[in-house]
Amino acid sequence: MGVTTITRDHPHPGRKSGVPVAWRDRVRTVVEAPRTQHVITVVILINAATLGLETSPALMRAHGGLLTIVDHVALYVFVAELLAKLYVYRLEFLRDPWNIFDSVIIGTSLLPHSGELSVLRALRIMRALRLISVVPSLRRVVSALLAAVPGMASIAVLLSLVLYVAAVISTKLFAATTPHYFGDLGTSLFTLFQVMTGEAWSDVAREVMAVHPAAWIFFVVFILICTFVVLNLFIAVVVRAMEDDHAREAGQAREAEQHTLEGVMAELRALRAELRDSRQEQEGAALSR
Repeated sequence: MGVTTITRDHPHPGRKSGVPVAWRDRVRTVVEAPRTQHVITVVILINAATLGLETSPALMRAHGGLLTIVDHVALYVFVAELLAKLYVYRLEFLRDPWNIFDSVIIGTSLLPHSGELSVLRALRIMRALRLISVVPSLRRVVSALLAAVPGMASIAVLLSLVLYVAAVISTKLFAATTPHYFGDLGTSLFTLFQVMTGEAWSDVAREVMAVHPAAWIFFVVFILICTFVVLNLFIAVVVRAMEDDHAREAGQAREAEQHTLEGVMAELRALRAELRDSRQEQEGAALSR
């Protein structure tokens, strides 16, 4: 009597499914704090450095235990960060591709590294790629590259077509004189790929030109088409994708500012209405007197 009890059908108002809402808000504040992101970035850099130092046998003999401890501590920090995000965001965690990216990298590090899976130890350096998900500017670059994939695929098909046509022509023209460069279609494709990258292409051209003086026309036209046209198209597509991504972010920022401004204006209108109503009530009270 006189005592209020709380049944299971009516949980405490400060709790949600048995978990204090205020506690989750605190964890969210810590997870999303810029200082936390800076700490994670520093841990990633330190871990990447220690994994690089582990490639030195002399350092492993002298400080192998310390490097292993640092590696384990960094892994624990990454796991704790992912668990905190999963606790805060719940199902929203899985809707963010960057969270999936981080989970795959950390999950690979948690796999056993003994026996036939010892090769997975080399994949620990993949943790350095977490810088992409932590640093916003790197995220924007990767997002732009992914957005440019459809356009890049079309250019890749065009480049493959140019390589194939040039390989057939060069095999028919130069196979007899330089079989080690253009003896068959596969060899010609590899040689032309080397020429396209600019690696010792002049040596290949001069050896062919020793027998076919006019062969320079073929090589110059091929390099102009591949290097100065097709490859530059890749750059143009990527730059265009980055510009579109930047414009989209700018548009979202403008929309957010507009919504904020509209909210402020709505509050001002509500305040004016309250002041007007209060003034009318005061005037009505004065007249009634």
